[in-house]
This record gives sequence, C-alpha cells and structure tokens, in this order.
Amino acid sequence: MVALFLADGFEEIEALVVVDILRRANIEIETVSISNETKVIGSHKIPVIADKTIGEIDKNKYECFILPGGLPGTTNLGNSKTVTEILLWANNQKKYIAAICAAPSVLGKLNILNGKNATCYPGYENELLGANCTKEKVVTDSNVVTSKGAGTAHDFAFELVKILKDEKTAKDIKNAMQY
Repeated sequence: MVALFLADGFEEIEALVVVDILRRANIEIETVSISNETKVIGSHKIPVIADKTIGEIDKNKYECFILPGGLPGTTNLGNSKTVTEILLWANNQKKYIAAICAAPSVLGKLNILNGKNATCYPGYENELLGANCTKEKVVTDSNVVTSKGAGTAHDFAFELVKILKDEKTAKDIKNAMQY
C-alpha cells in the first residue's frame, strides 16, 4: 500500500500522474489529505478529493510515502508536524519515501537525504541538506526516490512501479500508454 500526501498548493501533474500509473500497475495507492478535509486544491486551482485524511490513516500499513511538489504545497507538507513525523518514522523503518520537484527539500530539512544521491527542481539543491545532488530526471538511492518536476512525473511513476512491483510491469504500462 502506498500513501501520496496532498497539501493545498500541490502540483497536480506530479500527484495525479503518479496515482494513475501506480493504479494501472495494480499497486494500491491512497491519496491522503494532510488536513481534516478531503478536498484539496492544487497549485493550478484544480480541486481533488483525497481518499482519506491524514487523521484516518495507519502509517504501519504503507510501504511507501510520496510527496508531490508544487507551491505552496511543498511548504505545507514541510510545515505539517504529522507529515514530518511519519517521514522520519518511515525512513527509520527503511520504507520507501519518494519526492518530486521542490518536495525533496522537505526530506533534506529532515536529514533524510544525508549521504544519498538525489535530484530536485533546479534551484532547490541547497535545501537537499547532506545530499549529493545530480541533474538526473529520477534518482533512487536506498529507500529514497527523488525526481526533478512535472515534466519527469511519468519517469518518476515508472521508477516507483519498478521498485514496488517489477520492471516488466513498468515497461508494459509504458508501451500501453505509448510513452
């Protein structure tokens, strides 16, 4: 089971492409609003109804936690005590943590990227504290997956399918989607 956190101001492409592709791979993924409301408004004013609120989840049932970027979504994720506590716990449990665009900065501030290779939206590198920043579209290092931005959302999602399921499934979905 996978949780994708949604905060007001999230980047719609980075969230919904990932949810779509993981569901095509038959990977159970839930969208989780970090507020007490299931309605979350994206950075481009697109409303999305989350599957659950953060108060309704049991962190133990998830093997992966995903942070889409966008502003002020990334800031809202980083300011959520519940989100940051879950991420620190998940990292200690060696569960997968994935972040795209500006969202890897949340992981950097939590010292989750220390000594790891990572990537992010250009200009956020200084916030990936302790990371070896690369210019790759997607970087997986140990239990952490990072990606650059909206234009790499498909690559990010396919990498997560490879990790959470297998490479054949990722390839089959790419072919079916004409990617």
